[in-house]
Amino acid sequence: MYKTVLICFAIMVSSISAFSKVIILGGLFPENDLTQKAFIESINAINQMRIETEEFSDTFFKPEVITITDDVFEVSEGVCTLVGQGIAALFGPHDKVSSTHVQSMCDTMDLPNIVARWDSDLVRMKAINFYPHSETLSLIYLYMVTEFKWEKFTILYDSTEGLIRMSNLLQRWDTKGFPVTLRYLGEGPNYRPILKRVKNSYEENIIIDCSYDILEEVLQQSQQVGILSDRHKIIITSLDLQTLDLDPYSHSGANITGIRLLDPEDPDSLSIFNDYLGKMELEDLSKMRTDWALMFDAIQLFSRAFKQLEEAVEGDVKALACDAIDNWEHGASLSNFIRSTEMKGLTGLIKFHTNGFRSDFKLNIVRLTPDGLKTIGNWNSTNSVEWISEPPPVLAEGELDLANQTFTVVISLLAPFNMLTESTTTKTGNDRYEGFAIDIIHELSKILHFNYTFVEQVDKVTGSPNPKTGKWSGMLGKIIDGEADLAITDLTITSDREKVVDFTMPFMHLGISILYKKPGTAAPSLFSFLSPLSGAVWLCLLGALFVTSLLLLIIGRISPAEWNNPYPCIENPVELSNQFTFSNCLWFTIGSIMQQGSEIAPIGVSTRILATAWWFFCMLMTTSYTANLAAFLTIETIVRPIKSAEDLANLNGKIPYGAKRDGATFKFFQNLVHLKGSNYSTYVKMYQYMKDHPEVMTVDNDEGRIRASNEDYAFLMESSMIDYVAQRDCNLTQIGGQLDNKGYGIAMRKNFPYRNKLNTAVLQMQESGILSELKKKWWNEKRGGGSCSSESAGSAVKELTLDNVGGVFLVLVVGVSLTLVMSALEMITDVFSFSRKQKVSFRQELKKELKFLIKCRGNVKPARHARRTSSQSDSTRDTSPPYGFVPTVITTTHPEEP
Repeated sequence: MYKTVLICFAIMVSSISAFSKVIILGGLFPENDLTQKAFIESINAINQMRIETEEFSDTFFKPEVITITDDVFEVSEGVCTLVGQGIAALFGPHDKVSSTHVQSMCDTMDLPNIVARWDSDLVRMKAINFYPHSETLSLIYLYMVTEFKWEKFTILYDSTEGLIRMSNLLQRWDTKGFPVTLRYLGEGPNYRPILKRVKNSYEENIIIDCSYDILEEVLQQSQQVGILSDRHKIIITSLDLQTLDLDPYSHSGANITGIRLLDPEDPDSLSIFNDYLGKMELEDLSKMRTDWALMFDAIQLFSRAFKQLEEAVEGDVKALACDAIDNWEHGASLSNFIRSTEMKGLTGLIKFHTNGFRSDFKLNIVRLTPDGLKTIGNWNSTNSVEWISEPPPVLAEGELDLANQTFTVVISLLAPFNMLTESTTTKTGNDRYEGFAIDIIHELSKILHFNYTFVEQVDKVTGSPNPKTGKWSGMLGKIIDGEADLAITDLTITSDREKVVDFTMPFMHLGISILYKKPGTAAPSLFSFLSPLSGAVWLCLLGALFVTSLLLLIIGRISPAEWNNPYPCIENPVELSNQFTFSNCLWFTIGSIMQQGSEIAPIGVSTRILATAWWFFCMLMTTSYTANLAAFLTIETIVRPIKSAEDLANLNGKIPYGAKRDGATFKFFQNLVHLKGSNYSTYVKMYQYMKDHPEVMTVDNDEGRIRASNEDYAFLMESSMIDYVAQRDCNLTQIGGQLDNKGYGIAMRKNFPYRNKLNTAVLQMQESGILSELKKKWWNEKRGGGSCSSESAGSAVKELTLDNVGGVFLVLVVGVSLTLVMSALEMITDVFSFSRKQKVSFRQELKKELKFLIKCRGNVKPARHARRTSSQSDSTRDTSPPYGFVPTVITTTHPEEP
């Protein structure tokens, strides 16, 4: 007894500290508005479902509705009445002016305000609007007009909101390109005058954007004036087109297209409608307007978000006063939970983007037919339009119909053929899988109209016969045993498999090739600047330099013009000098080829002819060298260890290579032994190596890819998978061509009755380019595809590194070193010669030179003089005649001198 009292007391305490069990939700709706009914019925549904499922909390929600008009003051009083009762959220109103006022009041009190109406002035993180954002919604009209290839069209609108919805169309088309005609419908109720203008303009493409209240009247009057004929194409922007009685227009011949957010054919939506919305007294789900459905979904999502708030914080929903400054401390958190919660409701996936607007919603594009509205495409706010292909023609008598067939398709997870779907939500059924093979089955089902169910082969074994029992394992074993109808993955068509199962014609052709690391680049040579010319050219260039210098010496000594007076002040010199010594000739030729010139200038005609010929030779050689130098310094040399399977086999295991153990690739080499039996065959040699070295074999392709990327290892696999890997791992590539030619097919049991139809459908997908598009999608686009395709598209020219030009710096260092050595030798030789000639101390003279050198000051150096003797005359001052002889001095006397 005491234990019972204690338990009850604990429950009471926890209830006091937690949220109240009865939570009031406030609503502001006009009188006789079915949105109010949807609001109440959704709350009743939540209260019922909380008992049946643990998805909702034990909280009981109570609706509190106030009927309002367009009077803003009356709406404000209604808000104050509701918040005074302690509501958790306020739903509505629908009117734009009133909604803006209510939103500001809720923002002040941190109370979630939830609406479901079209609004072009949606502000981020304010009212939570379940209606698709106007900017995103306007894209669908642009897609439709683009897909229909309308070059000109007329827009009929009744308010400025219609022009906002058409903003993307108005930005793209104008009178200079594709003209757009805007026509205002007027105040009504008679819209015939403007509709007659449209008819008289012979405009065939028309967009009708008006409120739902007048849409039915506009359509009736349009039919009356004759613009709903077989030559007119109409797009209606209202999301509630399906709720109207369209039977009067279904046989007019007009091409009427619309969009809808609520899909009345969706099984989940039908189930919700049948279980919880019966009191709304609607004929069927197609008669439910979008804003009613959105209000129903808003309550459903709110209840899920409220449960998350209960689990995250502790507190109470409290009453607030409009004339106070209080706010609800948990209101902002609840708003965040609402925006972060996802669910599927009557209007499809309900999800909010980080900017606070609804995202990832889907719209059905519908067209009016004699049988009513028919879905012709689907548009997702994150993608373009996915059109639904027309059904194939009626089967001839005697043909097998697949419309009522459901096939079990066994798959194994292998990228990119079959993979688990990347999604933030848990997928079930066929939606769990995606990939190239998954899309092929989907396209085949659209062509042949069969249903399918995917079954996963967990161990990923394609199948092989047991040597003892002969029973096949894996995916093919399930086909043979009747556990599955079809099997699709990287399933190679082989003769052994054809004996036990049938295949469709190949949906992909491929061959065995080698997966290996991309060829590396050779290390730059230190003397790569010598590469533009071959060794023979460099030797010839040096020879030409020496020979030309020698010829210039000889011709210069022969030519009289090159012998000149070294002392211009003397008219009749005793000696003549020639500037073309061998050192000067060599300096002249070197300066010319270096394009620097020299102080040596030929004077004679013969020497000038030789100099001209040499200069012309230097010009051609230097320009040719310069032209090739950039390429040789920037283009890297590719080092390829192997280029083909023959190279790999001839290395005798220096580079290990292998294949998937017991796979079709290994069996290809194994069968060659029995077919050819040649010990000299390259492929037989490769098979023998793999047989003798079991460690090179792998369990699956992923292991081979990893080993090829991380080790010096070559993996033999199908070229299709190599293409896939090379698009994502930029370190790997295909080496050589294909060793064989084969194909992937869809396996089925022997004598399968639908094999011919499947073959025809596969051929049709090939001819229409569907298979090519699917391959491009999964190889080059999805899951990181294409990341390596642009690598080779860049420029081949790269920046020069020190490895490229290091030899040039080495030449400079060597030249500077030789200069220092030669200058030191010249100084030492000069000092030694002077000291020996004058018989002075070599050490003292060298010390004087070094002392002057260390000072690094002045550019005038005292000349070294010979020591004077006593017998030398002071008049001569130890000088000798400058020209090697003593000139005759004639003294004259001035006539006036006494």
